[in-house]
Amino acid sequence: MSSGNIINYLGITPDIHPDAFVAPSAYVIGKVDIGPKASIWYNCTVRGDEEPIHIGAGTNIQDGSTIHTSGGVTDTWIGEHVLVGHMCLLHGCRIEDRAFIGMGSVILDEAVVESNAMLAAGSLLTPGKHIPSGELWAGSPAKYKRDLRPEDLEIYSEYVARYITLAEN
Repeated sequence: MSSGNIINYLGITPDIHPDAFVAPSAYVIGKVDIGPKASIWYNCTVRGDEEPIHIGAGTNIQDGSTIHTSGGVTDTWIGEHVLVGHMCLLHGCRIEDRAFIGMGSVILDEAVVESNAMLAAGSLLTPGKHIPSGELWAGSPAKYKRDLRPEDLEIYSEYVARYITLAEN
């Protein structure tokens, strides 16, 4: 299902599952692996030129987002069924399963967003910060705001499912 600009870098070609979607205007470069039913939307850049980038099954990277690594320091690892909103920058960080990253957010080196956690739109998660599972953080720099409710997690699950369906069509 891949159709974007898949670029070999220093002899390494991205490993993209056949059931993943890469939009025609997206770029995927070098040491990148993308799992089944994951989607990389329009005008995204996933640049694995220095360290590896992993994008898990069912994860969606929405329009205009950039994913890179911290050269020589850390890779970027994104788990399964993660939602990364439009125009985000993820750099040398770890995003665990079912996390929700709001539009326009920036996550910097060695920061971690645990499973079932949320970073609100427009937030900056500074280097080394850690959002525990079940928490909502927001702001620049991002800080704890509240615990997530079960209905929050249900809505995020629906968003992820919607993007899987969009990518299949």
